Formats: sequence, structure tokens, C-alpha cells
Amino acid sequence: MDGDTADYRKYLDPKMLVQLSGLELRARMIVEGFFSGRHRSPYRGLSIEFADHRAYAQGDEIRHIDWKVYGKTDKYYIKEYEQETNLNLMFVVDGSASMRYRSSDDLLSKFDYAASLSAALAYLTLQQQDAVGLALFDEHITKFIRPSNHGHHWRTLIDELAAASAKPKTSIGSVLHELTERLSGRTLVVVVSDLFDDPGEVLRGLKHLRYRRHEVIVWNLWDPAELSFPFKGPTLFEGLEDAGSVVVEPRSLGDRYRQEVQAFRAKLRTGCAKIQVDYTPFVTTSPLDVALSGYLATRSARLRQRSSRVLGTG
Repeated sequence: MDGDTADYRKYLDPKMLVQLSGLELRARMIVEGFFSGRHRSPYRGLSIEFADHRAYAQGDEIRHIDWKVYGKTDKYYIKEYEQETNLNLMFVVDGSASMRYRSSDDLLSKFDYAASLSAALAYLTLQQQDAVGLALFDEHITKFIRPSNHGHHWRTLIDELAAASAKPKTSIGSVLHELTERLSGRTLVVVVSDLFDDPGEVLRGLKHLRYRRHEVIVWNLWDPAELSFPFKGPTLFEGLEDAGSVVVEPRSLGDRYRQEVQAFRAKLRTGCAKIQVDYTPFVTTSPLDVALSGYLATRSARLRQRSSRVLGTG
């Protein structure tokens, strides 16, 4: 970008990005923010953060015990991924119809927002020679691209995300079970979805991934109207996933709706915490570079705190 160009950040606002020419440009503009120097420090390399400790369990190989940690804590811990020098990162992106919702022409749809975040982090990951894969899904996995760090792989991922079409329904829980069986090695899995499915089924699918010792991140995407329910007067609501349509009086159910949304998010957040899944909500009004850099900085700090607790230094 030319040095005389106005602050790049105005181009990273979702309202501006709608007017730009596609997913690749949006992703490159986010990356420009990182390489400009402003957001470089939060991105330390996910392969470093990927290493983690867990309590020793019967059946684990003794040779994987971290004896330094044992010396400090008098407890047995396994250092996961210690012998893996490269990261395998898999984006699991929801392509169901509800992800195409946007409450305003000034906003990106949830899917476009998800694709932009995924494409930008994929680019950064490939720049450090780590491998990135992609799974698109609705009721089933519709596209599965195994992690690779090949020179042209980003173009493959971009093309698949840009070409994805909306499908009526989703079944996130069963998709996560299917994904678990298809992953051949330990992987950092980033699930990008509005999670509009039964929370219990979603959490069971995530637990299956964790049981197979994959690191799991959940990015839960929301349109601002889905949180605030700003509708006034009789309104026709059309279900995006074959749920029919209904005319309602928003003022009569607004408070109850917002309570249900809060309970839904709380159940997901609490359930993810119990199985050590990193749950983060995103709202599509947030500038993409701010959302991604803020997430990476928060994740890095959280992992340092977790490591400090294990090592007895925090």
C-alpha cells in the first residue's frame, strides 16, 4: 500500500469492505494491518502457542512426561505436541443458510466475515511455513482440504471459500464427529460458525475432538441485530434454514428473546471452558483487523497464564 494512502484501517471497517472486490482483497487488507507494524506483536506464531500441558492419564507413555514440571509441582504432566515442529491448522467454516444473514447492506454477512477472518489467519500461518486446511459444512462436510503449506495453497483456500454456496440446514454436532474421524494427526481446529444448533450436540462434538487431543478454538459469529433485536412493529421473520415464516410483534417478545440469546451463549461458553475449548464471540460490526489482532493477543495472554499455572510460576 502506498505510504501516502489514507489510514488503511478505514478500509478494514466491515461497512467499507462490502464495497470492495471480494474475499481475497478483504483478507489482504487485514494482513496489511499486521505487516504495517501496528499489529505485529500479538502474533507470536501459533505453533509456539500450540504446545500445552495436560495431566498424566493412565495409558500415556512415560517418556512424554515433562520432568521439569514434575520437579516444580510434584505432579505428572504430559507436554502435548512437544515433538511436533510444525502446526497443522484446520478451519471448519459453517456454510449453512443462517450464516448468510446480514441485517444491513452496510455489513458483511456472517459467512463473509467468517471467510475473511479465516483467510487472513490462513495467510499469516502459511507465511511461517505451517500447514493450513479447510472444511466447509452444512448438514455434512461438503469440502475437505487437508492441511498443506504448499506455495499455492492459499489460492486454493480462497477459491473454495469464495465459491461456497449457502445450504439450507446445519448439523454441527454430527459434523464435528465426522471431522474427528477424518483428521489424521493432532490439529489446531478453528470452528467458525453462528452455532445455531442444539448446544448439547455442539459440545459433544467438541468434546470428541478434545478426546482425540486436538486443540480446539470456537469463533461464534453474530450479526448485531441477532443480539439487540432492534425490530419495531409487526415484522415478518423468515427462517433461513427451512424453518418457515411467522409474523410477530417484536416488542412483546424482545426481552424474552434477548434472555434466550444470553442463556444460549452462556451455555456454550461454560461448556467450552469445561473441556478446555477456546470460545470467542465475534460481532460483524467489529473491524476485521481489530477483531483478529485482539483475539490473538487475548489468546496469547491466556495461554501464558495457563502455562504459568502448570509450571507454578504464576
